[in-house]
Amino acid sequence: MKSPLLSLSGAVPAEGVDEGVAAHYGDLFREQRALADGAGFVDLSHRGVVAVTGEDRLSWLHLLLTQHVSELPVGQATEALILSAHGHIEHALYLVDDGTTVWAHVEPGTQEALIAYLESMKFFYRVEVADRTDDFAVVHLPAGSIAEAPEGVVVRETPYGRDLFLPRADLEPYAAKAGPAAGLLAYEALRVEHHRPRLGFETDHRTIPHELGWIGTAVHLQKGCYRGQETVARVQNLGKPPRRLVFLHLDGSEVHLPPHGTEIRLADEGADGRKIGFVTTSVRHFELGPVALALVKRNVPPDARLVAGETAAAQEVIVEP
Repeated sequence: MKSPLLSLSGAVPAEGVDEGVAAHYGDLFREQRALADGAGFVDLSHRGVVAVTGEDRLSWLHLLLTQHVSELPVGQATEALILSAHGHIEHALYLVDDGTTVWAHVEPGTQEALIAYLESMKFFYRVEVADRTDDFAVVHLPAGSIAEAPEGVVVRETPYGRDLFLPRADLEPYAAKAGPAAGLLAYEALRVEHHRPRLGFETDHRTIPHELGWIGTAVHLQKGCYRGQETVARVQNLGKPPRRLVFLHLDGSEVHLPPHGTEIRLADEGADGRKIGFVTTSVRHFELGPVALALVKRNVPPDARLVAGETAAAQEVIVEP
C-alpha cells in the first residue's frame, strides 16, 4: 500500500519490506535530530493493523501471547510475541486496549499469517479478529512531542513516543498540521540507538526471545499457558541462549554500511576466520556515526575486535554473555 505522503517534497521511497513509505525526505540527519528533539512525525502507514474485539479478548490473548494481558489496563501500551512450539519467534505485536478493542500494529505483510493463526485458535471464545490495515494508518510521534492526537484516535504511548492508529483517510490532513515529516531511516537510527529489536531484522527462523533482550519487555516470566513457554522457562532457569544481541560501532571511514546478513568474524582470525554472527540492522546516526545491531555467538568475548564483512567493528554488550 503506497502512502500518499510519498508526494511530500523530497520524499525518497523506502525499499524491501518497508516499501510504501518514505525512507527520508532529503535530509536524513536533520530528520533524526528533529525526532530526537521531540519534533515531527514518522509515517508508518505500511505496517499491518489488527483489531481484536469481544468480551473475552484479553483473557483469550493472554493464552496465546508471551505477555501478561489478561488484566491489561485501558490505554496501557505493551508488546508481545507469538512463538513456535519450539520457542522461536514468529510474530511481534505492539498492543493497546481502548476498552472495547485490542489494537495491534505488526510488521508489514505479516498481518495475514497472524490473523490466520489467531482465527485457528478462537474455539469457543467470544472474540472477533479483523485486519484493519486498509482503514487505519500508524503514525509515530517521538518522545517529548507536544503534538496533540486527534480526538477519538487510539494512542499507544511508550517511552520512545506515541503510536497513533489514525483513520487512513485522515493521514494527509494530519501530516499537513503535524510536520515536519521524518523518514523511516531516521526512525530506524533511533531504534538501533535504543537497542530495540525488530522482527525479520534481528530475528531469523531460530531466534528465541532471550537472544534479543525481549525478556521483560515482551515476555512475562511469571505466566505460562502459551506455545513455546517451555523453551522460555528452560533457558531462563537452566541455561543461556546460544546467541546474543550486540551494538556495534562501525569504522567510519567506510563508504558503505554492511547490509543485513553481513557475516561477522573475529578480526584476529582474518578474512578466512570462522563466522561468529551477522549484522541485523546498520544505520548512520547523527551523533554516533555508523552503528549497527548484530547477533553473535554467546561466547564471543565482549572485548573482542570484530569485522563485519570488511568493516572493523567494536561491540557494546546488550544481552549479557
